[in-house]
Amino acid sequence: MVTTAFVPARPTPAPVARVLVVDDERALARLIAGYLTKAGMAAQVCHTGTDAVEAAREAEPDLIILDLGLPGMDGVEVCRRVRTFSDCYIVMLTARDDEVDKLVGLSVGADDYVTKPFSPRELIARVQAMLRRPRAGTVAHAVTEEPPRVFGDLVIDAAGREVHVAGAPVELTPTEFDILGVLSARPKLAFSRAQLIEDVWGSAWSGDERLVDVHVGHLRRKLGDDPTSPRYVRTVRGVGYRMGNGG
Repeated sequence: MVTTAFVPARPTPAPVARVLVVDDERALARLIAGYLTKAGMAAQVCHTGTDAVEAAREAEPDLIILDLGLPGMDGVEVCRRVRTFSDCYIVMLTARDDEVDKLVGLSVGADDYVTKPFSPRELIARVQAMLRRPRAGTVAHAVTEEPPRVFGDLVIDAAGREVHVAGAPVELTPTEFDILGVLSARPKLAFSRAQLIEDVWGSAWSGDERLVDVHVGHLRRKLGDDPTSPRYVRTVRGVGYRMGNGG
């Protein structure tokens, strides 16, 4: 009698996250890249805005750590150009604890910011938390059969990470979609800014909670939502935000 032993299949290794580090301070860029590599990520470094845009197009990184104060083409312009072809996460580095710097960076599609000087370990923790967030094409099985979420003219396909208003597609950044996804999943619940930070950015994030307000403002503008009388993302005074019914 011949018996056959079945050899168990080797587990498929998880894909390695690709991170592009862009900073004209070469020593700092190498330091960040070293921490990323130790954390199991693939890091690529460049030092100018022009090189950053080219590297982002060719390497298709999952996340970019981008210095705001690059000489020549600054981080704002790099972010603006990258957003024309990529929805990768973008974390801005700013040398000044200046609200204007942060708001300008976020207005062109950055997802988060870190003010120099910073702890490299804290930065890596925030990068890891961001990369754990779901992306298009990596939707969990639990939501693959979920019907679209409908709020008047607003239709949210959580599985496909697509949004339409009155039948027209709306292009959102990953963070804008994640905020809308959290709110629309539990439309009767009012979320505080702290809750949205926890659900979207993760527990490793620390900083000014007004970051949420900036992203909600961009989200409302893209949805055509009047901030003085919003239909989709409503303000709950003293608390935060919740979904409206679209009426």
